[in-house]
Formats: sequence, structure tokens, C-alpha cells
Amino acid sequence: MTLENVRAMFRAVGREQDIIELHQSSATVGLAAEHLHVEPERIAKTLAFRGENKEGAMLVVSAGDAKIDNKGFRHEFGFKAHMLSPEDTLDLVGHAIGGVCPFALKKDWPVFLDVSLKRFTTVFPACGSSNSAIELTIDELYKYGHARGWVDVCKGWRGETDLS
Repeated sequence: MTLENVRAMFRAVGREQDIIELHQSSATVGLAAEHLHVEPERIAKTLAFRGENKEGAMLVVSAGDAKIDNKGFRHEFGFKAHMLSPEDTLDLVGHAIGGVCPFALKKDWPVFLDVSLKRFTTVFPACGSSNSAIELTIDELYKYGHARGWVDVCKGWRGETDLS
């Protein structure tokens, strides 16, 4: 059902025909990159976190090769990063793990884009299912994802050594 919600959202802006539906799973960065024939870092992965008040949700969209930096997350948002469980992600956000995206959310949760995405002209976020994606420019991702701003909460993509 969530792919249909995302499809309706993109239909309203004249982009429904750009949704890519794959015959294989694209539920992980590796699978998405393989089946879309792009570099893994160009997969825009959306991570769902518990909100500041321990209720609700917030989303961070990052490049496929980036990992959340707990220290950076705490510095940016003022609280510790707690990812939502798969059940809570589906219940609160409206998308199942593997298809989580910033589009057609169940509620107007805050969405932030990580600066790791700024390296690319276009990226490929999911579209609400584990076998869908769309190629968007960074500006389109910001616009259609109703992002509230850019954050720097990821590590591992700048070529630094990951000691965690």
C-alpha cells in the first residue's frame, strides 16, 4: 500500500512515470545499487529514529556509504540516536524496512538530509516498497521529501577511518 501512496504523491507533481519498480528486492543499499546499476553511495537511504521526546519519529536521509555518527547526531539534535524498530517504523512512518523513504509519510515527521548526499547530482531513494526507487536531484529530494534542513550526522563517507 505504501508504494501506492508514494505513487499518488508523485502523480500529483507529474513524476509518477519516473518511479522504478524492480523485479528483484532493492531492500538494502547493495541490492539497490546492483539492480539500479549505480554506485552504492548514490542510494539515498532513509533511517527512522525515535523523536526527541521519545515518542514519534524523525527521518535522516543519507548517502548509501554513510553511517550515523552517534556523537554528531547528539551534537546536532541534542539527544541520543535511537533507531526505530521495524514494527515502530511501519506503524509511525508508514513504510516497512527496505522501502523507507521521506515521501508520503503517515504523519508530518521531521525529515533531514545529511551532507553526505551533496556529493551527487542525483540519488536514488526508495519509494515505499522493497523493490522501488526514483532518481531525483538533490534539490528534488529536498523538495519532495519536505526536508527541514541539512545536517552533518554521518561518518564513513569522507574516506576517514571508522574506528567504531
